[in-house]
Amino acid sequence: MNKFFPGKNSFSAIVAFLLIAIIIYLNFTNAPLNALSWDVFGYYLYLPMTFIYSDPGMKDISVIYDIIDKYNSTVTLYQASQLPSGNWVIYYTMGLAVLYAPFFLIGHVISLLSNLPSDGFSLPYQYSVWIGGIMYTAIGILFLRKILLTFFNDKICAAILIIIVLGTNYLFNTSFYGQNLNNQNFIFTLYSIIIWLTILWHQSHKIKHAVLLALSCGLTILIRPSEIVCLIIPVLWGVKNRETAEEKINLLKKYRYQLLLFIVLLIIIGFFQFSYWKIITGKFLYNTYNVNPGEGFEFLKPYTLKVLFSFRKGWLIYTPVMIFSLVGFIYLRKKNRNIFYPVLIYFLFNLYVVSSWSAWWYADCFGQRALIPSYTILALPLGYFLVYMKYRKLYLKVLTYSLICMFTGLNLFQAWQMSNGIIHSSRMTRDYYFAVFGKTYVPDGAERLLLVNRSQEGTDRFSDEDNYRKEFSIIQDFEDSNAVGITSEYSWSGNSSFQSDSNRIFSPPIQAEFSDIIKSDHAWIKTTAHVLPVADPKLYPFSIVIHFQHKGHPYKYRTLNSEDLNLELNRWNEISFYYLTPEVRRKKDKLKVYLWNRGQGMVYLDNLTVEIYEQKEK
Repeated sequence: MNKFFPGKNSFSAIVAFLLIAIIIYLNFTNAPLNALSWDVFGYYLYLPMTFIYSDPGMKDISVIYDIIDKYNSTVTLYQASQLPSGNWVIYYTMGLAVLYAPFFLIGHVISLLSNLPSDGFSLPYQYSVWIGGIMYTAIGILFLRKILLTFFNDKICAAILIIIVLGTNYLFNTSFYGQNLNNQNFIFTLYSIIIWLTILWHQSHKIKHAVLLALSCGLTILIRPSEIVCLIIPVLWGVKNRETAEEKINLLKKYRYQLLLFIVLLIIIGFFQFSYWKIITGKFLYNTYNVNPGEGFEFLKPYTLKVLFSFRKGWLIYTPVMIFSLVGFIYLRKKNRNIFYPVLIYFLFNLYVVSSWSAWWYADCFGQRALIPSYTILALPLGYFLVYMKYRKLYLKVLTYSLICMFTGLNLFQAWQMSNGIIHSSRMTRDYYFAVFGKTYVPDGAERLLLVNRSQEGTDRFSDEDNYRKEFSIIQDFEDSNAVGITSEYSWSGNSSFQSDSNRIFSPPIQAEFSDIIKSDHAWIKTTAHVLPVADPKLYPFSIVIHFQHKGHPYKYRTLNSEDLNLELNRWNEISFYYLTPEVRRKKDKLKVYLWNRGQGMVYLDNLTVEIYEQKEK
């Protein structure tokens, strides 16, 4: 009998097939307009730029912009950044591109045979890679079933599969609008394989299992380097006390050549990424997070409570059924200490790493998607909880199973709400959550309860001014005659202005910490300046710059450029624009507003003004 579906465990096999069928159905009834878009566009770029355009450094960036215009792949090219060398470096590591590769090849062959564009992004590529994502989902569920049958009977296994697939945000993030091409789906599958191979190696100590385990761990880390925590699973598997820890050390010594091979394979897999960075950036190690200092790890100040309980993306708010998995750690410790510590330590370390990312809500998604891969290992304490409940009194079983069914039903309904735009993918608040709770529509006025709408187009448009009021202004009037660059030759008001030329390309800035000028989570800032250009502002351009700084590095950087304006020479011109504050990394991050003389011609600046507009009470 097939190893995946032994006859005595046919019920869980039927359940696994049905769950996969549901996922396939939802994928095809909620297919993406373009699967190779947004973040996936960035994960995927390695393949066409290397194998079709022979330009992994994207020196001819016009190719990318032509693709974006043709297929509407993204609004801004946030997936890569330009280096001083002229190369562009992809923001993401290449792990997903490796897993996309077989389906990219299939799409390429289809495009050649069908006379459709062989540009790496046409429909054959989109559908081939997207269907590949569905296949990876199915593989993950099948391997999870194999793991569960190692510890539990057929019915418990089936129940766990139903809870994980239908009762959590795993369903939405693998079944709707191409979400299955994001990293959590692939890492979930790789974790299932890692756990299964860990079990097999500890049973047989065969070299083939060590090799496959190294490849699986290496690919997982290559997709998301923070997943290095996956090594906790094989390293601590079977360790429950000091004695078993010593036994594990002796076991690794006995199979030291397999351990050495494991490490070498990890290094080889990592070398592909290091080689790409070396070729493109000149460095074997390149921190792509430096591209946007507004995001990064805050290991000393993790956002754990928000990750778990926030109405914006709180894991236990949007996936409450996993409470039973957490309770299950109690019974896992009692029933199977051999795996208790690796499961617990992995979960705590992974939660810590996930919570340490400053953008802890992880962009547009349903619930806390960064924790989805951990469901493979959290299925184990969940299973032991169900085993424990099997022998409890009837009233307690009825209560528990009713809650599980209720939480599963809530997840399915909220996934439907999410797919219909009732639950928002990134702007949820507690007030809005309860305003739409259980509803099939958005009540009138409820949208005002959402977090502010942040544009993904790189421009800010202040469209709801009636809901804001001006709190105060900060003015740099350059009346300090002792400051460098201050002149009385021209002025808009007062006695002096700032003279910028090739010796003074930056004006004295307006600067202030976020917490000193803004009391809520955001504000609109209106920047106004009076400028008098002496040289042609289109030939000798200058900009009014606004951004925040984290540890001296700018983010949410915006400019108003003279070449885009109709300015009069040798006359004062008033210019202004609006800026929405970012989700600052820290409240002490500093706002800076100043003039940057990019053309180094003569220009005068006066009354540089910042007006702060905060939201009225909802």
